[in-house]
Amino acid sequence: MKYLLLDVAGTILYKPDLFNKIDETLRNHGYIVALDKLKYNHKLLSEVIKFPDRTGVEFYTDFNSELLYSLGIIPTDALLDAIFQSCSYLPWEKFDDTKILNEIKIPIGIISNFNSSLEKKLNEFFGPVFSDIFVSEEIGISKPSAAFYQKALDEINVNPKDILYVGDSFKLDLEPSRALGINSVIIDRDSFYLRNSNTIQSLSELKNLI
Repeated sequence: MKYLLLDVAGTILYKPDLFNKIDETLRNHGYIVALDKLKYNHKLLSEVIKFPDRTGVEFYTDFNSELLYSLGIIPTDALLDAIFQSCSYLPWEKFDDTKILNEIKIPIGIISNFNSSLEKKLNEFFGPVFSDIFVSEEIGISKPSAAFYQKALDEINVNPKDILYVGDSFKLDLEPSRALGINSVIIDRDSFYLRNSNTIQSLSELKNLI
């Protein structure tokens, strides 16, 4: 491989307090849901509901309503507001296994459905290690559009078969990138999916793939 391309949210960055905050809010309202169930349902909804580049109260009201319905909970205004208030502006953190990126000797790029604050955020966590950063809000195209991936390919100027791409969504990442000939895998740290050749469980496995 000559180039490593990465997704961001759920792949190299996450919000470690998110599910604990949702769990705490549900418990305060008399609902006890297994944390694994909460994470799994949230993941499934994230596969079918597209996140905008910039999220807000309207989006999360709709998303969290669907999440609550999937858990068998009626989404009242009070509960939705409490979840939004407890989960707004939670800090991002990098996954522990991203330390492997310091050992990668080929160029590393980013392609993400995110807003224009992404480059600054990445620099805060990783320093200037990324050769290219493709952000949906800035380009005006977002995943799962193949045109977004084609834009990155045109800029990178590396043969797709020489690129390894890692994302966390079969719908947004794996399918559209593979359609363009990119070698792609899904990072599945929580074992949501069947273990197979499409998935890895840690970024440490990149050593074997590159």
